[in-house]
Amino acid sequence: MTNVYLWLGAVILFGIIEALTVGIVSIWFSIGALAALIAAALHAAPWLQITVFLVFSAAALIITRPLIKKKILLRTTPTNTDMLIGENGTVDEAIDNLTGTGSVRIAGKVWSAKSENGDVIPSGSIVTVVRIEGVKLIVRL
Repeated sequence: MTNVYLWLGAVILFGIIEALTVGIVSIWFSIGALAALIAAALHAAPWLQITVFLVFSAAALIITRPLIKKKILLRTTPTNTDMLIGENGTVDEAIDNLTGTGSVRIAGKVWSAKSENGDVIPSGSIVTVVRIEGVKLIVRL
C-alpha cells in the first residue's frame, strides 16, 4: 500500500510542477506515475511499477511532444523591431565591431549597430538591416 501513496504523491508533484511552469515539462511523467499508481493498486511488483512508469512516460512523451511542439511551443510573436529588418538607415557614428561603436538612424530613431561581416562602416553610409541580436542592429553596406 505504501507504493500507492508514493505514486499518488508523484502524480501530484508532477502536476504541481506542470502548473508552476510556463512550458509543458512534466505532464508526461504525471501520466507515467498515474499508470504506475494503477499498477501498484493492482499489487504489481515494485520493479514492474517502475517499468510501467518509464514505459508510459516515454510513450506519452514520444506520442504527444511533436504535436504539442508544433501547435504550442513554436509560436513566435513578432515585435516592433522585426519591421526594421530589410530597412535602410544612415550611419550616425562609424560602425566598428572591434571597438564596439556604431549607430544607425532609421525613421528618426538611433539604434546601436554592428557590421555583419566585421568591416568598419564610415559615418554617413547607407546600410541595410540584416537581423537584430539583442538590442543591436546587424547591418551591411
